[in-house]
Amino acid sequence: MSNIVNEEEIRKFIEQNKRAHFLQSPEWAKVKTEWENEFIVVRNEDGTIKGVMSILLRKVPIFHRYIMYAPRGFVCDEHDIETLRELTEEAKKLAKKYKAFIFRLDPDISKDDEEFQKIIKELGYKTKNNIKSINQVIQPKYVFRLNVKDRTEEELLASFHSKTRYNIRLAIKKGVTIKEGTREDLKTFHEIMKTTGSRDEFFIRPLSYFEKIYDSMEPDHIRLIIAEYEGKPIAAVLPIKYGNKVWYLYGGSSNEYRNLMPNYLLQWEMIKWAKESGCDLYDFRGVSGFKSENDQQYGVYKFKKGFNGDFVEFINEMYIIFNPVMNTVFNISQTVYRKISNLRDKILKK
Repeated sequence: MSNIVNEEEIRKFIEQNKRAHFLQSPEWAKVKTEWENEFIVVRNEDGTIKGVMSILLRKVPIFHRYIMYAPRGFVCDEHDIETLRELTEEAKKLAKKYKAFIFRLDPDISKDDEEFQKIIKELGYKTKNNIKSINQVIQPKYVFRLNVKDRTEEELLASFHSKTRYNIRLAIKKGVTIKEGTREDLKTFHEIMKTTGSRDEFFIRPLSYFEKIYDSMEPDHIRLIIAEYEGKPIAAVLPIKYGNKVWYLYGGSSNEYRNLMPNYLLQWEMIKWAKESGCDLYDFRGVSGFKSENDQQYGVYKFKKGFNGDFVEFINEMYIIFNPVMNTVFNISQTVYRKISNLRDKILKK
């Protein structure tokens, strides 16, 4: 085992691995500056890398102990038990160094992978069960993923639901145009995001956060794509490309001209970017796993489903607890904090 000494070597390994994920990249570690970061690297006998895991560490106020979190880790052959064992043992050493009370991770691996489930159980991991809300997980548990490998744009377009194809063509017919934005255009993007957050009632990060993402990931890994109508920005998206995938990271639309269907055209642009880049997959990111039309998030689910990707349910969040008492106290404090925050929000809305 060797901790990171050559960032470029790490980056190259991740980008060439089928389990590549931008959340495990050195670039993303630079985005999460509110966390400390350590890379675990394990090697073959010849010194070549066989497994990597980026771990974020954060000290909990008052407790003065750390939480360890590996977003979408591991990056390795998911059925290579020895590599997974080595990565796990090094994570335990890291926990001792930082006096961490829990290690959490949410691998980019399907819930249906029974072999992986057996391996992690053997390695001592537990999984978070009884998830009833998308708010109970850190990363999306359910996504749509579209296979773009060895498929032409015509084949991809033909695979979409007829209404989705119609809306893409409608946007073009009605005069919606696409432009690639610059860093300066992030201000416009952020205004659109604030409009979307206000309309759909979700939290929007400050402009500085999106600037940090752009600065850390560009120029090879990120694009700002803006839909305009008569020269006016009406919707925008911020996708990330890493390894063999493109992810739809953030996006929003203005309250005007939504009938021109710019969001459909923007999705198509991101899919084409994945195709042009030689990627295997385009990831639409999170949807609700509860497919009832009565579900609050059903509209998002229906919109993304229209592109005919595969519905993927990831394995439940995994964890190893190093200090059960500290972990219990922390969980209780988090529950109390959420209840107080929800009560405050209800009062403010009255």
